[in-house]
Amino acid sequence: MKIDILSLFPEMFAPFDVSIIKRARDKGILDIKVTDIRDFTKDKHNRADDYPYGGGAGMVMMADPIYSAVEHVIEDCKEKPKILLMGPCGKTFDQNIAKQLSNERHIVLICGHYEGLDERIMPLIDDEISIGDYVLTGGELAAMVVVDAVSRMIPGVLSSNMSYEEESFYDGLLEYPQYTRPEEYRGMKVPEVLLSGHHENIRKWRRLESLKRTYINRPDLIDSKELTDEDRKMLKEIENMYKKD
Repeated sequence: MKIDILSLFPEMFAPFDVSIIKRARDKGILDIKVTDIRDFTKDKHNRADDYPYGGGAGMVMMADPIYSAVEHVIEDCKEKPKILLMGPCGKTFDQNIAKQLSNERHIVLICGHYEGLDERIMPLIDDEISIGDYVLTGGELAAMVVVDAVSRMIPGVLSSNMSYEEESFYDGLLEYPQYTRPEEYRGMKVPEVLLSGHHENIRKWRRLESLKRTYINRPDLIDSKELTDEDRKMLKEIENMYKKD
C-alpha cells in the first residue's frame, strides 16, 4: 500500500521508523511518504496560514498550498487515490473503516492544523475522519493512528492473520485476557483452562471472557453486533451473574 501524508510538521512522524511499521516499510509492503505542505507555499516565508475572514481567534490553513501538495503527490498516479482529511467534523474512525481503507492501493492523508482549513479544499476530499471527540493540536497524531490501524490489516505486516483477528474490536468485541509465564505471580494464577491443552475449552473460555469484558466496559458494542447462538447463551450467563452481584 502507498500512503502519502501531507503535513506542516513532517518531523512528527518519526514513529514510522520503528517497530512493526518500519519492518513493513523495509519489506516494501508499505510505502509511506510524508510531504511538507510548506514546500508548496508561494512566499519567501513559506507561510501556509492566514487570518480568518470574518474575524476570530487563530489562523486558518490556506487552500492553495494544500491543492498544490495534493496535485504533486498524485500527478503520476494511474488511479485516483483515496484522499482523506484528518479533522474533527469527520466520521469517527473505527475498525470497520480501518478494514475498508486496508483494501485501498493508495491513500492520501491531509493533516489539519491551527483553527482549521479553508473550506475550499473540500472538493479534494473523499472523506473526513476524526479519531474521537476531543481536541488535538493537529491532524498529525490522528494520521498516525489511522496508518497504524490500517497497516495491521494488510497481509504480511503482522506475522500472521491470527495476530489481528483476535485483537480487540476486530470482530466487534473487546479481546479476552492474556497471560504468559510464570504460571503464578504474587499469588495470582493463570486460569487452569489455559494450561489444559484442550483447544475447544480454551476457545469457549476466551469467547466468554471477551463477551464479559465487553459487557462490562463497552456494552454499546454488543448492541451493535450480530451474535451467534453460542454468544447469546454466554451473554445470558453473564447477565445473570451480574444481576446476582
